[in-house]
Amino acid sequence: MNVKVKKGDPLKQKTPCLVLGTFEGKLRTPLLKEADRALGGALDRAIRAREFSGKQKETLLLHAGKDIGPERILLIGLGKEKGAGAERLRQGAGQAVGALQKRRIASLTFDLASLPLGRLDFHQRAHAVVEGLVLATYRFDRYRTEDRQELPPELKEACLLVEKRTQSEEAEQGVAGALSLCRGVNLARDLVNQPGNIKSPEYLAGQAREIASAGGLKCTVLGQKELEKEGMGAMLGVAQGSIREPRLIILEYRGGNHDSRPVALVGKGVVFDAGGISLKPAEKMDEMKMDMAGGATVLGTMLAASLLKLPINLVGIVPAVENLPSGSAIRPGDILTSLSGRTIEVLNTDAEGRLILADALTYAKRFEPRVVIDLATLTGACVIALGHHATAILGNHDGLIRQLTRAGEQTGERLWQLPLWDDYAAQIKSEIADIKNIGGRPAGTITAAAFLQKFAEDFTWAHLDIAGTAWEEKGRPYTPKGASGVGVRLLIDYLRQVVPARS
Repeated sequence: MNVKVKKGDPLKQKTPCLVLGTFEGKLRTPLLKEADRALGGALDRAIRAREFSGKQKETLLLHAGKDIGPERILLIGLGKEKGAGAERLRQGAGQAVGALQKRRIASLTFDLASLPLGRLDFHQRAHAVVEGLVLATYRFDRYRTEDRQELPPELKEACLLVEKRTQSEEAEQGVAGALSLCRGVNLARDLVNQPGNIKSPEYLAGQAREIASAGGLKCTVLGQKELEKEGMGAMLGVAQGSIREPRLIILEYRGGNHDSRPVALVGKGVVFDAGGISLKPAEKMDEMKMDMAGGATVLGTMLAASLLKLPINLVGIVPAVENLPSGSAIRPGDILTSLSGRTIEVLNTDAEGRLILADALTYAKRFEPRVVIDLATLTGACVIALGHHATAILGNHDGLIRQLTRAGEQTGERLWQLPLWDDYAAQIKSEIADIKNIGGRPAGTITAAAFLQKFAEDFTWAHLDIAGTAWEEKGRPYTPKGASGVGVRLLIDYLRQVVPARS
């Protein structure tokens, strides 16, 4: 998408559509009064007919005449002014894309100056609007060869209007930052949406190498023999049911001081999860191509961080495997020896994500990270607890959890903390090994995190269970159906908050 910033009068712009954001009960602003006069009172008639009130997600499209520059004016409802912020703008921009795509309009002008958002400067306004526009325009249709003309057109051009030249530089910086960020999000979406026959562990490794090349990162990939040499028995145990060999993917970004300890991001990379011998039901098993969404988020975040040139050191680790039933697959009751040396009794082969993360978390220790954050589509119990509206967060450091929760509020990728008391660890004690990989039905999300905590005892750590948020069933204002790319924007916001450590 081509995005430009321009100073000018919104009602004089030659554009297929001028988009104006409005608050509920604030429909008599000077600009809207002027627009209504040029439209011959059409806006006032629509308001009196209760066709539009400015409520959130409401839209009103009005066709213009010769007395005005835009061919159309689209009003986007932003809801109550109190509490409105960047997320309302993202959603409003996404609503605009949806409304215009239905009418096959591929270009728009969005007026930033008329938005009564005193808390947001023009950098923040532009950033939020571009996020909403770009993320809403995303679609995954590369395998569709027939009836492509029926697809809605992509939004090709967007112009953001400001009042003063001094605001242009702020807005342009916001545009550039948002475009880089959205590249990371849409990369994560692409990776998750790819079908299982394409998306092998080696495919993910290849994508990581491309990211490294594009962003100037160091990429290391460990194959079967290297993993055996390392002693990563938990990860290898999961992978042994598939003919496609596992890969441990490591990306390193050095944007901070040479002696600054990195933040480590660890993402579950199960490219397809049939459950192994503990086979999943057939219904919706096709969606299990998305069981590497945590790994996709890590890869997308590493790309975005490098494009944004964040002044921080990062390590991204993705254990990539496929979990299938076969004659060589692990069985319920098997015992695996992890990289840490801790033994694991496998009671359910469909609780495989925590196994590969256990080895990846242990591997992360060699980078001496100051913070470790893992992301995984880990438990169905998380969907039962929180639905599809929030990601569960658990960890061993309240300050880190608060920072991530704050980032979630800023980006609209909300987190909800669940407890991780010592009581839950009792559920995963094994009588014949050090630990077992399931703790029964009660508190499934928490006991999964308690399992991971055993391998994260040596550092500040947080776990994000994105099982309910990584896949969008119905579509939202700037999140089309399919992979959501959740976590990339949240992590980048968190990383921007973090002051690089000196040691």
